[in-house]
Amino acid sequence: MMSYERRFEPFECAPGLKLEAHERMTKLQFDGQNRRIERLEHQMERLERRLWLTVYGVVAMILAQALQSLLHIG
Repeated sequence: MMSYERRFEPFECAPGLKLEAHERMTKLQFDGQNRRIERLEHQMERLERRLWLTVYGVVAMILAQALQSLLHIG
């Protein structure tokens, strides 16, 4: 027998409770979407930081090579 983790608490869905059940399901779906969006935003921030570090590294290498060539000429 397989055991599975329940992520949401069960709730009743009688004919009179359809609107409430629909509202709860909609809220759960929006909460899930919001969590995914927050994770994506966090990942994009990390990626942007890495990109800027790469840009700064390339600029530093270019400046170091320019300085080195100036020192050899002078």
